Amino acid sequence: MDNFEDDDGGLSTCVAASSSKIGLIVPSSNTTMETELPELFRRQSAATGHRYTFHSARAKLRNVTVEELAAMVDKAAECADAVSDADVDVIAYACLVAVMAQGPWAHKRSETLMTHAAADNGHPAPVTSSAGALVRTLQELGAHRVAMVAPYMPDLTRLVSDYIEGAGIAVQDVIGLAVADNLKVGRLDTRKLPEIARRLDRDGVDAIVLSACVQMPSLDAVQQVEDELGLPVVTAATATAYEILRALGHEPAMAGAGRLLADRSTVDASASLA
Repeated sequence: MDNFEDDDGGLSTCVAASSSKIGLIVPSSNTTMETELPELFRRQSAATGHRYTFHSARAKLRNVTVEELAAMVDKAAECADAVSDADVDVIAYACLVAVMAQGPWAHKRSETLMTHAAADNGHPAPVTSSAGALVRTLQELGAHRVAMVAPYMPDLTRLVSDYIEGAGIAVQDVIGLAVADNLKVGRLDTRKLPEIARRLDRDGVDAIVLSACVQMPSLDAVQQVEDELGLPVVTAATATAYEILRALGHEPAMAGAGRLLADRSTVDASASLA
């Protein structure tokens, strides 16, 4: 219960709304994750009544280069320590390529490191990363072959593709947009994504990764592309949201963001995740 002063200066008592605190670790130049995730969880709140708040730590990153990505990952434990001061219920490390650039299965090492940092700070919390979330979500979908859109320069696009393939998921086709400046990635026009997705070689694929980057805006196109192409569509952001919900023990109820995050009771059996 929370106490508040009433108009007469006395104290009145009310029951606090059910809520969860989500800790985010984002690149300093990220402008998308702190808009798409709150929007997704606003939809969850509208459906369930549960409230979510966001509490961020930032690590320096301007250009998406191997050097800057490595420097950002080096700050992961420090950022987890800092954001855990807010006594958050879950921590999400929201930079997919920063982790993937560190080599095969790097998400496991990073998540373990951040988990220990939060616990050592006296505020233990489950930790996910957008890199780990994307891989695990694709595996849960039963996706053996995917097609992907990414904003990166060719070398990093190949690195991300190789990382996903290293997890046992074949990448049939990938369209890279060759944008190095992270602020410019955040300004990419979501309205162009459906047309880009149509150009992907989708023969035999099980799912589409519409944005393999938490900075590349994609939320407004997810449902449209999924409906048009008839394949499950996930992004780095929706996969991260899915794992945050799982860490909190909450069932998805996010409308208009693809079947991954839809209320399971409303998903037709023929369009199930299996």
